[in-house]
Amino acid sequence: MSRVGKVPIAIPTGVEIKVSKGNLVTVKGPKGELKQQVDPDISLEIENGQLSVKRPTDQKRHRAFHGLYRALINNMVEGVNNGFTKQLELVGVGYRVAAVGQVLELSVGYSHPIIFVLPQEIKVETKTEKGSNPTIILHSNDKQLLGQVAAKVRGFRKPEPYKGKGIRLSNETIRRKVGKTGGKGKK
Repeated sequence: MSRVGKVPIAIPTGVEIKVSKGNLVTVKGPKGELKQQVDPDISLEIENGQLSVKRPTDQKRHRAFHGLYRALINNMVEGVNNGFTKQLELVGVGYRVAAVGQVLELSVGYSHPIIFVLPQEIKVETKTEKGSNPTIILHSNDKQLLGQVAAKVRGFRKPEPYKGKGIRLSNETIRRKVGKTGGKGKK
């Protein structure tokens, strides 16, 4: 049995789960609505305020889908109930960020600013305080989309290992490398 797949998903109050024809799971909650198509071999059962994900056999394919769909549905329930947040820091001299609506404008050391239009499901806020690095805070109820957008923004200027400059997640640690040594070689 899959350790992840066999754990039932507790459905909090205010969250509604529907499984329609073709195994389309719809989760509604205070933060919005999410949908996920589930493989037809995987069965879903709702009883006593819990959702159980079951697999028909112990085939490798079914075992893989068992844990995957349980995790995806759990993330949907968590997202529509509480939501998810990712925080990115801009580390570098002169690095700036500004958000106007769904448009993020980044100045990260290139000759031109980077304009990035965010999807409608993502809410953004920026912080620029004196003495600390500029920060981008992304909020969404869709964990998958939030991770993709955060990775895309981070990809505009990945943190480099020598000085640590770039866009990084706030909880990310950068493995630093030692630069060149200043000594002259022997003749």
